[in-house]
Amino acid sequence: MSAMTSQPGPGVPAARADSVSKVYRLGSVEVPALFDVSLSVEAGEMACITGKSGSGKSTLLRQLGLIDRPTSGHIELEGREVSGLSESRRAALRLDRLGYVFQEYALIPALTAQENVYLPALMKGQRRAACRARATELLGQVGLGDRMTHRPKELSGGEQQRVAIARALVNWPAIIFADEPTANLDSISGRTVMETLTRLNRELGVTIVFVSHDPDDRRWATRLVSLRDGRIESDERAAP
Repeated sequence: MSAMTSQPGPGVPAARADSVSKVYRLGSVEVPALFDVSLSVEAGEMACITGKSGSGKSTLLRQLGLIDRPTSGHIELEGREVSGLSESRRAALRLDRLGYVFQEYALIPALTAQENVYLPALMKGQRRAACRARATELLGQVGLGDRMTHRPKELSGGEQQRVAIARALVNWPAIIFADEPTANLDSISGRTVMETLTRLNRELGVTIVFVSHDPDDRRWATRLVSLRDGRIESDERAAP
């Protein structure tokens, strides 16, 4: 497989939250979700953010992944402060440096697996032939080389999630953010998805930050960050 985009230099975190708080406003009601959270994710880590429902884990992922903006505090990616960037620059950064895997797969029903994978590369202006070749390579890497022409409705949940993983990799991202990637899968499909993410992390060195409430998913991580009521309760390296 082609080399991934270069990781940040020694000592520079892949992603960093500095005193991040997030308050959602529902009409006149304020709903706090994160309280003064600070976290550094090192390049090459496979970090799992855990916690009960409502603990703030998906909210933290959204801040780190530039999907949302913190109410206060700062987010850095590869040593660069990005909280204050314009939305257009944030969108460009998401497309160029970040990959995403969502609980609901977020595939386009009318497109084939191959087309779903290479769409972000087309959005960057790459030639269609190169995009197809890259998608073919990635689908082979996630074990779906024989399913390239299938549409989402013709794929199992586990296969759709692996298509989403391939799509997340298509632009050689520095970091992949995965929000509950196994939540809608049976145990066998969930294991296959986590094995795929782990192998890509180890072989390609891509940093992966994933959210899960499933205790079984935690064993795949090299780093465990547990949230409780919007605050970090514990932060520890996983046993080798």
